[in-house]
Amino acid sequence: MGRRIKEAMPDFLELGEAMKLTREQNRENHRQFINPELVNMMALLNFDKCFVRAEGTSVWDDEGNEYLDFLGGYGALNLGHNHPEIIAAVESVKSPNLLQAALNPLAGALARDLALFMPGKLQYSFFGNSGAEAVEGALKLARAYSGKMKIISCEGAFHGKSFGALSVTGREKYRKPFAPLLSVVEFVPYGDSGALEKSLAKKDVSAFIVEPIQGEGGVIVPPEGYLKKVRDICTEHNALLIVDEIQTGFGRTGKLFACEHEGVVPDIMCISKSFGGGVMPLAAYTAIEKVWKRAYGSMEKATLHTSTFGGNSRAAAAGIATLEIIYREDLSHQAAEKGEYLLERLRQLQQKYPFLQEVRGRGLMIGLEFSQPKQEGLFNKLTGGVVGKLADEYLGAMIAGELLNKHQIITAYTLNNPNVIRLEPPLTVSYEELDKLLVALDEICAKNKGVGDMVISSSKTILASLVKKHNRVNPNVL
Repeated sequence: MGRRIKEAMPDFLELGEAMKLTREQNRENHRQFINPELVNMMALLNFDKCFVRAEGTSVWDDEGNEYLDFLGGYGALNLGHNHPEIIAAVESVKSPNLLQAALNPLAGALARDLALFMPGKLQYSFFGNSGAEAVEGALKLARAYSGKMKIISCEGAFHGKSFGALSVTGREKYRKPFAPLLSVVEFVPYGDSGALEKSLAKKDVSAFIVEPIQGEGGVIVPPEGYLKKVRDICTEHNALLIVDEIQTGFGRTGKLFACEHEGVVPDIMCISKSFGGGVMPLAAYTAIEKVWKRAYGSMEKATLHTSTFGGNSRAAAAGIATLEIIYREDLSHQAAEKGEYLLERLRQLQQKYPFLQEVRGRGLMIGLEFSQPKQEGLFNKLTGGVVGKLADEYLGAMIAGELLNKHQIITAYTLNNPNVIRLEPPLTVSYEELDKLLVALDEICAKNKGVGDMVISSSKTILASLVKKHNRVNPNVL
Protein backbone atom coordinates (compact mmCIF):
# COMPACT_ATOMS: atom_id res chain seq x y z
CA MET A 1 0.00 0.00 0.00
CA GLY A 2 2.78 2.41 0.92
CA ARG A 3 4.57 1.67 -2.36
CA ARG A 4 1.47 2.32 -4.46
CA ILE A 5 0.88 5.67 -2.68
CA LYS A 6 4.48 6.69 -3.25
CA GLU A 7 4.32 5.75 -6.93
CA ALA A 8 1.18 7.88 -7.33
CA MET A 9 2.80 10.95 -5.80
CA PRO A 10 2.88 14.03 -8.04
CA ASP A 11 6.22 15.41 -9.19
CA PHE A 12 6.54 17.79 -6.24
CA LEU A 13 9.55 20.07 -5.86
CA GLU A 14 11.36 19.13 -2.68
CA LEU A 15 12.57 21.91 -0.41
CA GLY A 16 16.20 21.46 -1.39
CA GLU A 17 15.27 21.67 -5.07
CA ALA A 18 13.11 24.75 -4.49
CA MET A 19 16.03 26.53 -2.86
CA LYS A 20 18.18 25.91 -5.96
CA LEU A 21 15.76 27.08 -8.65
CA THR A 22 17.25 29.25 -11.38
CA ARG A 23 15.97 32.74 -11.99
CA GLU A 24 14.01 31.64 -15.05
CA GLN A 25 12.54 28.61 -13.25
CA ASN A 26 11.42 30.90 -10.45
CA ARG A 27 9.87 33.34 -12.94
CA GLU A 28 8.01 30.51 -14.65
CA ASN A 29 6.51 29.25 -11.38
CA HIS A 30 5.25 32.74 -10.65
CA ARG A 31 3.95 33.14 -14.21
CA GLN A 32 2.07 29.85 -14.13
CA PHE A 33 0.84 29.73 -10.56
CA ILE A 34 0.88 33.16 -8.88
CA ASN A 35 0.65 36.44 -10.84
CA PRO A 36 1.84 36.59 -14.47
CA GLU A 37 1.51 40.35 -14.88
CA LEU A 38 3.41 41.03 -11.67
CA VAL A 39 6.23 38.90 -13.09
CA ASN A 40 6.22 41.02 -16.25
CA MET A 41 6.27 44.27 -14.26
CA MET A 42 9.09 43.13 -11.96
CA ALA A 43 11.14 41.87 -14.91
CA LEU A 44 10.98 45.24 -16.67
CA LEU A 45 13.26 46.81 -14.08
CA ASN A 46 15.23 43.68 -13.23
CA PHE A 47 13.41 43.29 -9.91
CA ASP A 48 13.23 39.52 -10.19
CA LYS A 49 16.70 38.52 -9.06
CA CYS A 50 17.16 35.37 -6.98
CA PHE A 51 18.45 36.22 -3.52
CA VAL A 52 19.88 33.26 -1.65
CA ARG A 53 21.32 34.61 1.61
CA ALA A 54 20.61 37.49 3.98
CA GLU A 55 22.15 38.88 7.15
CA GLY A 56 21.66 42.26 8.80
CA THR A 57 21.34 44.93 6.11
CA SER A 58 22.88 42.73 3.38
CA VAL A 59 21.42 40.20 0.97
CA TRP A 60 23.28 38.16 -1.67
CA ASP A 61 22.04 36.97 -5.05
CA ASP A 62 22.75 33.61 -6.67
CA GLU A 63 25.80 35.06 -8.41
CA GLY A 64 27.40 36.10 -5.12
CA ASN A 65 26.69 39.84 -5.46
CA GLU A 66 25.98 41.72 -2.23
CA TYR A 67 23.15 44.26 -1.99
CA LEU A 68 22.18 46.69 0.76
CA ASP A 69 18.52 46.46 1.77
CA PHE A 70 17.13 49.95 2.32
CA LEU A 71 13.57 48.73 1.85
CA GLY A 72 13.61 46.60 4.97
CA GLY A 73 10.44 44.65 4.25
CA TYR A 74 8.38 47.88 4.22
CA GLY A 75 9.40 48.38 7.84
CA ALA A 76 9.27 44.71 8.86
CA LEU A 77 13.03 44.34 9.31
CA ASN A 78 13.87 46.79 12.08
CA LEU A 79 16.23 44.12 13.49
CA GLY A 80 17.66 43.25 10.08
CA HIS A 81 17.56 39.98 8.16
CA ASN A 82 17.73 36.67 10.01
CA HIS A 83 18.57 38.06 13.43
CA PRO A 84 20.24 35.11 15.20
CA GLU A 85 18.47 35.69 18.53
CA ILE A 86 15.04 35.68 16.87
CA ILE A 87 15.84 32.49 14.97
CA ALA A 88 17.16 30.89 18.16
CA ALA A 89 14.02 31.91 20.05
CA VAL A 90 11.77 30.33 17.42
CA GLU A 91 13.85 27.14 17.28
CA SER A 92 13.85 26.84 21.09
CA VAL A 93 10.09 26.24 21.25
CA LYS A 94 9.31 22.62 22.09
CA SER A 95 5.78 23.12 23.41
CA PRO A 96 2.78 22.70 21.07
CA ASN A 97 2.75 25.45 18.45
CA LEU A 98 -1.03 25.26 18.03
CA LEU A 99 -3.32 23.90 20.72
CA GLN A 100 -6.65 25.68 21.07
CA ALA A 101 -7.74 23.52 24.03
CA ALA A 102 -5.31 25.36 26.31
CA LEU A 103 -4.08 28.83 27.22
CA ASN A 104 -0.76 29.39 25.46
CA PRO A 105 1.82 30.51 28.06
CA LEU A 106 4.02 32.22 25.47
CA ALA A 107 1.10 34.25 24.14
CA GLY A 108 0.24 35.30 27.69
CA ALA A 109 3.84 36.29 28.39
CA LEU A 110 4.04 38.27 25.16
CA ALA A 111 0.80 40.12 25.94
CA ARG A 112 2.16 41.02 29.38
CA ASP A 113 5.45 42.27 27.93
CA LEU A 114 3.63 44.19 25.22
CA ALA A 115 1.48 46.00 27.80
CA LEU A 116 4.70 47.17 29.48
CA PHE A 117 6.13 48.17 26.09
CA MET A 118 3.08 50.16 24.99
CA PRO A 119 2.44 53.81 25.90
CA GLY A 120 -0.15 54.71 28.52
CA LYS A 121 -2.70 52.13 29.64
CA LEU A 122 -2.98 50.07 26.49
CA GLN A 123 -3.41 46.63 28.01
CA TYR A 124 -5.48 43.95 26.24
CA SER A 125 -4.09 42.42 23.04
CA PHE A 126 -5.40 40.17 20.31
CA PHE A 127 -2.71 38.47 18.22
CA GLY A 128 -2.94 37.87 14.49
CA ASN A 129 -0.65 37.38 11.53
CA SER A 130 -0.63 40.59 9.48
CA GLY A 131 -1.20 44.32 9.70
CA ALA A 132 -4.43 44.05 7.72
CA GLU A 133 -5.69 41.53 10.30
CA ALA A 134 -4.86 43.93 13.10
CA VAL A 135 -6.82 46.70 11.38
CA GLU A 136 -9.79 44.40 10.77
CA GLY A 137 -9.87 43.51 14.44
CA ALA A 138 -9.53 47.12 15.56
CA LEU A 139 -12.46 48.22 13.39
CA LYS A 140 -14.63 45.42 14.73
CA LEU A 141 -13.64 46.27 18.30
CA ALA A 142 -14.56 49.93 17.80
CA ARG A 143 -18.01 49.04 16.49
CA ALA A 144 -18.62 46.46 19.21
CA TYR A 145 -17.64 49.00 21.86
CA SER A 146 -19.63 51.98 20.62
CA GLY A 147 -22.58 50.51 18.77
CA LYS A 148 -21.95 53.12 16.04
CA MET A 149 -21.17 52.09 12.47
CA LYS A 150 -19.32 55.06 10.96
CA ILE A 151 -15.52 55.09 10.61
CA ILE A 152 -13.41 58.11 9.66
CA SER A 153 -10.10 57.66 7.85
CA CYS A 154 -7.72 59.89 5.89
CA GLU A 155 -7.15 60.61 2.25
CA GLY A 156 -3.92 58.92 1.18
CA ALA A 157 -4.10 56.42 4.06
CA PHE A 158 -3.00 52.83 3.71
CA HIS A 159 -4.27 50.26 6.21
CA GLY A 160 -4.21 47.05 4.17
CA LYS A 161 -6.05 45.32 1.35
CA SER A 162 -8.42 42.92 3.08
CA PHE A 163 -12.05 44.03 2.91
CA GLY A 164 -12.39 46.14 6.05
CA ALA A 165 -8.83 47.45 5.91
CA LEU A 166 -9.29 48.37 2.26
CA SER A 167 -12.47 50.23 3.16
CA VAL A 168 -10.40 52.66 5.23
CA THR A 169 -7.51 52.82 2.72
CA GLY A 170 -7.52 56.13 0.89
CA ARG A 171 -6.54 55.37 -2.69
CA GLU A 172 -9.26 54.78 -5.29
CA LYS A 173 -7.02 52.59 -7.46
CA TYR A 174 -7.14 49.82 -4.86
CA ARG A 175 -10.73 50.40 -3.75
CA LYS A 176 -12.68 50.75 -7.01
CA PRO A 177 -12.45 47.15 -8.32
CA PHE A 178 -13.98 45.84 -5.09
CA ALA A 179 -16.77 48.35 -4.54
CA PRO A 180 -19.04 48.54 -2.70
CA LEU A 181 -16.87 48.27 0.39
CA LEU A 182 -17.99 49.17 3.91
CA SER A 183 -20.53 51.89 3.22
CA VAL A 184 -20.20 54.06 6.31
CA VAL A 185 -16.60 55.18 5.89
CA GLU A 186 -15.71 58.84 5.38
CA PHE A 187 -12.34 60.29 4.39
CA VAL A 188 -10.88 63.60 5.58
CA PRO A 189 -7.64 65.32 4.52
CA TYR A 190 -4.62 64.04 6.42
CA GLY A 191 -3.18 66.58 8.84
CA ASP A 192 -6.39 68.67 8.93
CA SER A 193 -7.77 68.45 12.46
CA GLY A 194 -10.49 70.98 11.61
CA ALA A 195 -11.91 68.71 8.92
CA LEU A 196 -11.94 65.83 11.38
CA GLU A 197 -13.80 67.89 13.96
CA LYS A 198 -16.51 68.74 11.42
CA SER A 199 -16.94 65.07 10.58
CA LEU A 200 -17.27 64.14 14.25
CA ALA A 201 -19.79 66.86 15.03
CA LYS A 202 -22.80 64.58 14.48
CA LYS A 203 -21.43 62.20 17.11
CA ASP A 204 -22.29 59.19 14.93
CA VAL A 205 -18.68 58.00 14.52
CA SER A 206 -17.32 54.92 16.27
CA ALA A 207 -13.65 55.63 15.53
CA PHE A 208 -11.06 57.64 13.66
CA ILE A 209 -8.17 55.56 12.31
CA VAL A 210 -4.91 57.34 11.47
CA GLU A 211 -1.23 56.71 10.78
CA PRO A 212 1.18 58.93 12.79
CA ILE A 213 3.14 59.20 9.52
CA GLN A 214 1.52 58.12 6.28
CA GLY A 215 3.82 55.45 4.89
CA GLU A 216 2.32 54.38 1.57
CA GLY A 217 0.91 57.88 1.13
CA GLY A 218 4.49 59.00 0.44
CA VAL A 219 6.01 59.23 3.95
CA ILE A 220 3.88 62.24 4.87
CA VAL A 221 4.63 63.78 8.26
CA PRO A 222 1.62 65.72 9.61
CA PRO A 223 1.88 69.24 11.04
CA GLU A 224 3.34 69.44 14.52
CA GLY A 225 0.62 69.02 17.13
CA TYR A 226 -1.79 67.26 14.76
CA LEU A 227 -1.98 63.98 16.68
CA LYS A 228 -2.47 65.81 19.98
CA LYS A 229 -5.38 67.78 18.50
CA VAL A 230 -6.83 64.58 17.05
CA ARG A 231 -6.65 62.91 20.46
CA ASP A 232 -8.50 65.83 22.11
CA ILE A 233 -11.13 66.02 19.35
CA CYS A 234 -11.89 62.29 19.51
CA THR A 235 -12.24 62.45 23.28
CA GLU A 236 -14.54 65.48 23.08
CA HIS A 237 -16.84 63.82 20.54
CA ASN A 238 -16.82 60.36 22.13
CA ALA A 239 -15.10 58.64 19.20
CA LEU A 240 -12.33 56.10 19.65
CA LEU A 241 -8.87 56.90 18.35
CA ILE A 242 -7.21 54.01 16.48
CA VAL A 243 -3.54 54.63 15.70
CA ASP A 244 -2.01 52.44 13.01
CA GLU A 245 1.64 51.90 14.01
CA ILE A 246 2.14 48.92 11.73
CA GLN A 247 4.92 50.64 9.76
CA THR A 248 5.98 53.31 12.26
CA GLY A 249 6.27 51.17 15.38
CA PHE A 250 9.11 49.43 17.22
CA GLY A 251 11.59 52.30 17.10
CA ARG A 252 11.35 53.16 13.41
CA THR A 253 10.77 56.92 13.84
CA GLY A 254 13.06 57.49 16.83
CA LYS A 255 10.52 56.59 19.52
CA LEU A 256 9.19 53.15 20.39
CA PHE A 257 5.95 54.31 18.76
CA ALA A 258 5.51 57.40 16.60
CA CYS A 259 2.52 58.68 18.59
CA GLU A 260 4.89 59.15 21.53
CA HIS A 261 6.51 62.12 19.75
CA GLU A 262 3.43 64.07 20.86
CA GLY A 263 2.67 62.15 24.05
CA VAL A 264 -0.51 60.67 22.54
CA VAL A 265 -2.06 57.42 23.77
CA PRO A 266 -4.76 55.98 21.49
CA ASP A 267 -7.70 53.85 22.59
CA ILE A 268 -6.61 51.11 20.19
CA MET A 269 -3.23 50.58 18.54
CA CYS A 270 -2.48 48.34 15.54
CA ILE A 271 0.98 46.78 15.20
CA SER A 272 2.68 44.21 12.97
CA LYS A 273 5.67 44.12 10.56
CA SER A 274 8.75 44.23 12.86
CA PHE A 275 6.79 42.73 15.75
CA GLY A 276 7.92 39.26 14.64
CA GLY A 277 11.56 40.27 14.43
CA GLY A 278 11.62 39.87 10.64
CA VAL A 279 11.31 36.09 11.03
CA MET A 280 7.70 35.27 11.98
CA PRO A 281 4.40 36.82 10.88
CA LEU A 282 2.96 38.50 13.96
CA ALA A 283 0.45 41.28 14.52
CA ALA A 284 -1.76 42.64 17.27
CA TYR A 285 -4.30 45.25 18.11
CA THR A 286 -4.10 46.44 21.71
CA ALA A 287 -6.81 48.36 23.56
CA ILE A 288 -7.42 50.13 26.83
CA GLU A 289 -9.41 48.20 29.44
CA LYS A 290 -12.80 49.92 29.15
CA VAL A 291 -12.96 49.44 25.40
CA TRP A 292 -11.98 45.78 25.50
CA LYS A 293 -14.29 44.83 28.36
CA ARG A 294 -17.38 46.52 26.94
CA ALA A 295 -16.85 44.82 23.59
CA TYR A 296 -15.70 41.35 24.66
CA GLY A 297 -16.07 41.33 28.44
CA SER A 298 -18.47 38.40 28.92
CA MET A 299 -18.42 34.66 28.24
CA GLU A 300 -20.96 35.20 25.48
CA LYS A 301 -18.72 37.74 23.72
CA ALA A 302 -15.30 36.22 24.47
CA THR A 303 -15.11 34.32 21.17
CA LEU A 304 -16.58 36.92 18.84
CA HIS A 305 -13.15 37.46 17.26
CA THR A 306 -10.68 34.58 16.92
CA SER A 307 -7.73 33.41 14.79
CA THR A 308 -6.35 29.90 14.31
CA PHE A 309 -2.70 30.90 13.97
CA GLY A 310 -2.82 34.15 15.97
CA GLY A 311 -0.46 34.04 18.94
CA ASN A 312 0.99 30.63 18.10
CA SER A 313 3.98 29.60 20.20
CA ARG A 314 6.73 30.24 17.67
CA ALA A 315 5.38 33.63 16.66
CA ALA A 316 4.99 34.58 20.32
CA ALA A 317 8.58 33.51 21.02
CA ALA A 318 9.76 35.75 18.20
CA GLY A 319 7.75 38.65 19.63
CA ILE A 320 9.12 38.18 23.14
CA ALA A 321 12.70 38.21 21.83
CA THR A 322 12.01 41.21 19.60
CA LEU A 323 10.78 43.42 22.45
CA GLU A 324 13.81 42.48 24.54
CA ILE A 325 16.29 43.29 21.76
CA ILE A 326 14.70 46.64 20.92
CA TYR A 327 14.90 47.71 24.56
CA ARG A 328 18.36 46.30 25.23
CA GLU A 329 19.96 47.84 22.15
CA ASP A 330 17.98 51.08 22.41
CA LEU A 331 17.12 50.84 18.73
CA SER A 332 14.70 53.76 18.83
CA HIS A 333 17.57 56.03 19.92
CA GLN A 334 19.76 54.58 17.17
CA ALA A 335 17.01 55.31 14.63
CA ALA A 336 16.75 58.90 15.86
CA GLU A 337 20.50 59.57 15.56
CA LYS A 338 21.02 57.77 12.26
CA GLY A 339 17.87 59.32 10.84
CA GLU A 340 19.04 62.80 11.73
CA TYR A 341 22.38 62.10 10.04
CA LEU A 342 20.75 60.74 6.89
CA LEU A 343 18.06 63.43 6.62
CA GLU A 344 20.61 66.22 6.94
CA ARG A 345 22.74 64.86 4.11
CA LEU A 346 19.77 64.05 1.91
CA ARG A 347 18.61 67.66 2.25
CA GLN A 348 22.06 68.77 1.15
CA LEU A 349 21.55 66.68 -2.00
CA GLN A 350 18.14 68.28 -2.45
CA GLN A 351 19.79 71.70 -2.53
CA LYS A 352 22.14 70.51 -5.30
CA TYR A 353 19.62 68.74 -7.52
CA PRO A 354 16.15 70.02 -8.52
CA PHE A 355 15.33 66.47 -9.64
CA LEU A 356 15.14 65.56 -5.94
CA GLN A 357 12.05 67.59 -5.16
CA GLU A 358 11.51 66.89 -1.46
CA VAL A 359 13.04 64.99 1.46
CA ARG A 360 10.80 64.17 4.40
CA GLY A 361 10.44 61.74 7.25
CA ARG A 362 11.39 61.03 10.83
CA GLY A 363 13.98 58.66 12.22
CA LEU A 364 14.73 55.94 9.67
CA MET A 365 11.40 56.31 7.87
CA ILE A 366 12.26 58.64 4.99
CA GLY A 367 10.61 59.50 1.68
CA LEU A 368 12.31 61.03 -1.35
CA GLU A 369 9.95 62.67 -3.84
CA PHE A 370 11.25 63.20 -7.35
CA SER A 371 10.06 65.61 -10.04
CA GLN A 372 7.86 64.02 -12.69
CA PRO A 373 9.79 63.81 -16.00
CA LYS A 374 8.35 64.52 -19.46
CA GLN A 375 6.97 61.45 -21.17
CA GLU A 376 8.53 62.01 -24.57
CA GLY A 377 11.39 60.64 -26.59
CA LEU A 378 12.61 57.74 -28.63
CA PHE A 379 12.54 55.13 -25.87
CA ASN A 380 8.92 55.88 -25.05
CA LYS A 381 8.01 55.30 -28.74
CA LEU A 382 10.13 52.17 -29.03
CA THR A 383 8.39 50.63 -26.03
CA GLY A 384 4.91 51.48 -27.30
CA GLY A 385 4.31 54.02 -24.56
CA VAL A 386 5.41 51.71 -21.76
CA VAL A 387 8.02 54.20 -20.52
CA GLY A 388 5.50 57.04 -20.45
CA LYS A 389 3.09 54.91 -18.46
CA LEU A 390 5.86 53.96 -16.04
CA ALA A 391 6.79 57.62 -15.60
CA ASP A 392 3.18 58.34 -14.62
CA GLU A 393 2.70 55.44 -12.26
CA TYR A 394 6.17 54.12 -11.45
CA LEU A 395 8.72 56.94 -11.43
CA GLY A 396 9.79 55.79 -7.98
CA ALA A 397 10.20 52.27 -9.32
CA MET A 398 12.45 53.55 -12.13
CA ILE A 399 14.73 55.27 -9.62
CA ALA A 400 14.63 52.17 -7.42
CA GLY A 401 15.67 50.23 -10.52
CA GLU A 402 18.70 52.47 -10.99
CA LEU A 403 19.68 51.98 -7.34
CA LEU A 404 19.28 48.22 -7.63
CA ASN A 405 20.88 47.58 -11.00
CA LYS A 406 23.74 50.07 -10.88
CA HIS A 407 24.45 50.48 -7.17
CA GLN A 408 23.14 47.24 -5.61
CA ILE A 409 20.87 49.04 -3.18
CA ILE A 410 17.30 47.81 -2.68
CA THR A 411 14.49 50.37 -2.30
CA ALA A 412 10.90 50.70 -3.58
CA TYR A 413 8.26 53.30 -4.29
CA THR A 414 5.30 54.02 -2.00
CA LEU A 415 1.97 52.51 -3.08
CA ASN A 416 -0.14 55.65 -2.85
CA ASN A 417 2.46 58.03 -4.29
CA PRO A 418 4.57 56.49 -7.09
CA ASN A 419 6.86 59.55 -7.32
CA VAL A 420 8.28 58.71 -3.88
CA ILE A 421 10.80 56.06 -2.90
CA ARG A 422 10.97 55.03 0.72
CA LEU A 423 14.11 54.46 2.78
CA GLU A 424 13.44 52.08 5.67
CA PRO A 425 16.67 50.18 6.36
CA PRO A 426 17.12 48.01 9.44
CA LEU A 427 17.64 50.18 12.52
CA THR A 428 20.97 48.40 12.89
CA VAL A 429 22.24 49.92 9.62
CA SER A 430 25.78 51.29 9.86
CA TYR A 431 26.91 54.82 9.04
CA GLU A 432 29.16 53.34 6.34
CA GLU A 433 26.09 51.79 4.70
CA LEU A 434 24.22 55.10 4.94
CA ASP A 435 27.13 56.78 3.18
CA LYS A 436 27.01 54.22 0.36
CA LEU A 437 23.38 55.14 -0.23
CA LEU A 438 24.21 58.84 -0.26
CA VAL A 439 26.98 58.34 -2.83
CA ALA A 440 24.63 56.34 -5.06
CA LEU A 441 21.87 58.96 -4.90
CA ASP A 442 24.39 61.71 -5.62
CA GLU A 443 25.51 59.89 -8.78
CA ILE A 444 21.94 59.24 -9.94
CA CYS A 445 20.84 62.84 -9.41
CA ALA A 446 24.00 64.21 -11.05
CA LYS A 447 23.13 62.36 -14.25
CA ASN A 448 19.62 63.83 -14.35
CA LYS A 449 20.20 67.53 -14.87
CA GLY A 450 17.34 67.52 -17.36
CA VAL A 451 14.85 65.32 -15.53
CA GLY A 452 13.94 63.34 -18.65
CA ASP A 453 17.40 61.75 -18.44
CA MET A 454 16.01 59.52 -15.69
CA VAL A 455 13.51 58.07 -18.11
CA ILE A 456 16.18 57.49 -20.76
CA SER A 457 18.58 55.83 -18.32
CA SER A 458 15.94 53.54 -16.89
CA SER A 459 14.44 52.93 -20.32
CA LYS A 460 17.61 51.17 -21.45
CA THR A 461 16.96 48.51 -18.84
CA ILE A 462 13.30 48.37 -19.80
CA LEU A 463 14.04 48.15 -23.52
CA ALA A 464 16.60 45.39 -23.00
CA SER A 465 14.06 43.43 -20.94
CA LEU A 466 11.39 43.86 -23.61
CA VAL A 467 13.77 42.71 -26.37
CA LYS A 468 14.71 39.60 -24.35
CA LYS A 469 11.03 38.87 -23.73
CA HIS A 470 10.21 39.35 -27.44
CA ASN A 471 13.01 37.02 -28.51
CA ARG A 472 11.95 34.38 -25.99
CA VAL A 473 8.32 34.44 -27.16
CA ASN A 474 9.17 34.87 -30.88
CA PRO A 475 12.50 33.04 -31.37
CA ASN A 476 12.20 32.90 -35.18
CA VAL A 477 11.44 36.58 -35.68
CA LEU A 478 14.40 38.59 -37.00
